Amino acid sequence: MKRLLLILILMVVAGSAAAEVRVVATVPNMGMLVETVGGDAVHVTVLAPPDRDAHYLEARPSMMAALRRADLVVAVGAELEVGWLPAALQGAHNPGVQVGRQGYFEGAAHTTLIQVGGAADRALGDVHPAGNPHYYFDPLRMAEVAEALAARLSELAPQHADRFHANADEFAEQAREHVERMQARTEGAPGAVFYHKDVDYLAELLGVDILGYIEPLPGIPPTARHLSELVGSLRGSEGVILYADFQPSRGPEFVARELGWSQQQLPNQVDIGADSEAYFELINRWTEALVP
Repeated sequence: MKRLLLILILMVVAGSAAAEVRVVATVPNMGMLVETVGGDAVHVTVLAPPDRDAHYLEARPSMMAALRRADLVVAVGAELEVGWLPAALQGAHNPGVQVGRQGYFEGAAHTTLIQVGGAADRALGDVHPAGNPHYYFDPLRMAEVAEALAARLSELAPQHADRFHANADEFAEQAREHVERMQARTEGAPGAVFYHKDVDYLAELLGVDILGYIEPLPGIPPTARHLSELVGSLRGSEGVILYADFQPSRGPEFVARELGWSQQQLPNQVDIGADSEAYFELINRWTEALVP
């Protein structure tokens, strides 16, 4: 009897392991979305640390090892990871997760992006002709991606399809509730200066004016001349200055001091392993910071 019970337990454990989808997410915000939609039917590895700029990582052997074992790769897309993900995928030698295969998923392909088009000219800075890739600052767009992700996970683990879609629907409902409160909170907000174009989706969602950027061009460090011109154009007006935890503070602090504005440095990503509650808390922190 004990032997039969042991066999049954081993069969259940083996079945659970076989049902688990091994997912590699490029950044923590996408890892959060996979965890939220997939629940205990997924095992998630995140490649990028939360306090690093995902534009400028390097492909590492540890990334390739994780990708080699993956059933699904979940990327932000819109060329955010173009400097390192293609090399990591090539080094992984896993045909199932290459671009164009069932095991490769880009969130940017499943929502509407802003700032689409323009010449792919590096003289114009760190441009993204496919569109601004930082849609994860918009919970409603993330909800659209969650629904598409549920469909992709359902292809890989059809026995959990109902649960995947239910989780995505729950996330979408939470997103709508949070956005409604956020929009009410920021009504009448004076506007903001950002370091990079990474918070533009949130500003658009909340109807907050973008008054300028610390960078003269995307990805180009600010010069003294640019900062002086920015101060001159904003002197006498009201606003706030917000920037991410990995972005240098010297430029924002100079502009804030010259204008007498408040400035805050905030996380751009949730922690690795964080849930949807932590994601909405992150977005709410940025929302509160928009209100001086």
